[in-house]
Amino acid sequence: MSITQPQVEAVLSAGRQAAEAIGVPMNIAVLDEAAHMKAFTRMDGALLGSIDIALGKARTAALFGLNTETVGEFSRPGGTSPGLENTNGGLVVFAGGIPIRDAGGRVIGAVGVSGGAVDQDYRVAQAAAAAIQP
Repeated sequence: MSITQPQVEAVLSAGRQAAEAIGVPMNIAVLDEAAHMKAFTRMDGALLGSIDIALGKARTAALFGLNTETVGEFSRPGGTSPGLENTNGGLVVFAGGIPIRDAGGRVIGAVGVSGGAVDQDYRVAQAAAAAIQP
């Protein structure tokens, strides 16, 4: 099963609301479970350079079924998979990408957020994903 369009719209809406609440315009990407684009929004004033980062965060979360910062732990020097971030055409391995799961725990998509500080991206991604998490 893949993330549905109504679910995508709920994720984007929750992400925009969270970004507005902290006053930081964000780029928000939603991908399906195969890391294919379902939707993207660039809020007015969001950093242009963060577009690719938001997409990369969502892609990393979808491909591995893990939060991006968790993938980062594997890939850091001394981690179990140093250099992992260089695979799959390049991964984004800091916070702001979160897999989205169905009630059975299966990954149905992912959200990636970029435009603020890493902790801001993470909070917005959490709010976006929580909009449809069981």
